[in-house]
Amino acid sequence: MKAFSYHKIIKASTEHLSEVREFVSMHAGLHGFNDKEIADIRLAVDEACTNIIKHAYKYDPSKEIGIVITVDDEKFMIVITDQGEPFDKKKYQKPSLKKQIAQKKRGGMGVHLMRKLMDEVRYSKTDNLNTLCMCKNRIES
Repeated sequence: MKAFSYHKIIKASTEHLSEVREFVSMHAGLHGFNDKEIADIRLAVDEACTNIIKHAYKYDPSKEIGIVITVDDEKFMIVITDQGEPFDKKKYQKPSLKKQIAQKKRGGMGVHLMRKLMDEVRYSKTDNLNTLCMCKNRIES
């Protein structure tokens, strides 16, 4: 089983989200994911980085987000790290899509989307490092 690993660090600014989407899309494509799977992975990572920029770093562009992609025969794993305000799992409530639409409310769907689009989503905090690990299983055809 051969594993591949790719690394990227970006400044915590929405200006850099297109770089992240391209980075993730390129590597997912190189490793055999179809267009729909690539779009799902790209959206999940975009949502995660947007949440970090907005909530963990409060739009402070001097901060950094680390992204590591590891691919093996079984899964495509994206690990995203930051040193901002940690995500409080206890305060998270699954959003109501009907309410969001009725109230014409934007946002608030990121965590829900990540969980729907990826096969595995784990969050951890150690010292001053927040780590989000998302996996998409590889299905050999």
